[in-house]
Amino acid sequence: MLEYIFRRLLFSIPVLIGVSLITFILLNVVPGDPVVEMLGKHADPQTVQKIRQQLGLNDPLYIQYFRFLFNAVRGDLGRSFKTGQPVTKMILETFPTTLKLALSSAFVAIIIGLTVGIISAVKQYSFFDHFSMLIALAGISAPIFWVAVIAQIYFGLYLGWLPISGYSSIKHMILPAVVLGIRFAASIARYTRSMMLDVIRQDYIRTARAKGLAEKTVIFVHALKNALIPVVTIIGMQISGLLTGSILTETIFAIPGIGRLSVWALSNRDFPLVQGTVLFTAVIFVIGNLIVDLSYAYLDPRVRLQ
Repeated sequence: MLEYIFRRLLFSIPVLIGVSLITFILLNVVPGDPVVEMLGKHADPQTVQKIRQQLGLNDPLYIQYFRFLFNAVRGDLGRSFKTGQPVTKMILETFPTTLKLALSSAFVAIIIGLTVGIISAVKQYSFFDHFSMLIALAGISAPIFWVAVIAQIYFGLYLGWLPISGYSSIKHMILPAVVLGIRFAASIARYTRSMMLDVIRQDYIRTARAKGLAEKTVIFVHALKNALIPVVTIIGMQISGLLTGSILTETIFAIPGIGRLSVWALSNRDFPLVQGTVLFTAVIFVIGNLIVDLSYAYLDPRVRLQ
């Protein structure tokens, strides 16, 4: 197990280097000067050049990249051009908020998705099955920003049940967590239904029923565990996606997380902060995929990490 983990982490190094390199190239090919953005369009050219020299922006690009890479290995992601604060500190201050949103959304998605998927499989071709899969298709297709705005208008402004922006209490997290979670619940429900239908047609399920086992035991003990491996893959990828891709949700609901921080960094051309947030989210995604792979061996003893 330890050897497998070490090998996976070793293979992830080229991925992270590639992510950092692509991000660095894209930031430097986009027109505009981050120093001018920071000081204003009417800044004195001599002042602009002085600041660029202090920030190391006049150095060749390959030197800038390797300097960033060398410092990142030591845990130093540089300082924000806009605020002067350490990028690592800014990310770690906003990550707990994103983590709470992601876990809340994942809880909503898993509970709704697994429940709907299992019931739809057990009651195949029933009204519930057709209706739930129609809703799931709509949930996957609907843009998240549209769903968020509709939820804000209806539940926040019209009914007045929940606040529509900010982050100062648990109530502020309910609406964005449900909006983000329902979208991913639709995918989980579809995959769960599909895998459950494949499993409950197997011979060992017929044998379990022939032995007189209760239907709940057959479904939840024998069928569900064997159907979970592909579903766990989807859940793991989606949780990683929730941690790294909640940009629109955090922006719409004004939640001070990494997603909103990255948007702010991009709009201000804050190179160190953009590179830091992208690299950090890439690390989270790699770790999430590793955890998903390790869960296979627990769910199915036939899977061996070789």
